[in-house]
Amino acid sequence: MYLHSLYRYPVKGLSPEPLTAAELIVSGYFPGDRLFALENGPSGFDPQAPQHQPKIKFLMLMKNDALAKLKSRYDDRTGVLTIEHDGRVGVQACLFERSGRERVEAYLSDYTQKDLRGAIRLLTAPEGFRFTDSKSGFISLVNLSSVKSLAQALEACVDPLRFRANIYIDKAAPWSEMDWPGRQMRLGEARLEILKMTDRCAATGVEPGTGIRDMDIVQALYKNFGHNDCGVYARVISGGRVALGDTLEFL
Repeated sequence: MYLHSLYRYPVKGLSPEPLTAAELIVSGYFPGDRLFALENGPSGFDPQAPQHQPKIKFLMLMKNDALAKLKSRYDDRTGVLTIEHDGRVGVQACLFERSGRERVEAYLSDYTQKDLRGAIRLLTAPEGFRFTDSKSGFISLVNLSSVKSLAQALEACVDPLRFRANIYIDKAAPWSEMDWPGRQMRLGEARLEILKMTDRCAATGVEPGTGIRDMDIVQALYKNFGHNDCGVYARVISGGRVALGDTLEFL
């Protein structure tokens, strides 16, 4: 088993960014992941006392499939977020500045107006917090062999990015991750504890890059495998660098 690919999602609901390596820290989130979220009307989120909020309170692919047509990239050093649509830059702004955040909010308000419940507000995660879907899942992993198994059952191509994981593992047995919760693994220099399975929602039905809702992945999982899980959540118990090609072994 080895680490096939790494991704971060700086803005919840927007496109992934591939990485070649990442430095994991104990009990930390995946680096640069879900740093920002797009509030779809008042969510009740308080940055002074941050609490996990249901994803339905934000723009996200489960309800806002047009987001998948956008390509975004974020520069950690400058704070500049760039969003492209149909190969053209729609907005480029510094998220460190209020005026920059307002420009992003205005662009996305216009782009997603039919899906809005209220004003869009770009939220920044306070130190030690991230806008993850799970309260206890710090890092998400997907077994590519399971995705291939699902694709075979559907007799169709299933893009692994539908599952929006941080770490994609290859050469594990299909669905072997069902037995991973409670176990520890070594990946590169880091050690992870697998916490729980990742149950899937309608966001997986949206094709990355096109925004077309062309599959019912949740129904396919139930029909063919008797559950709606694909992937696991993990916690870092010993930090270190992980990189493409690193081997994975259970302890």
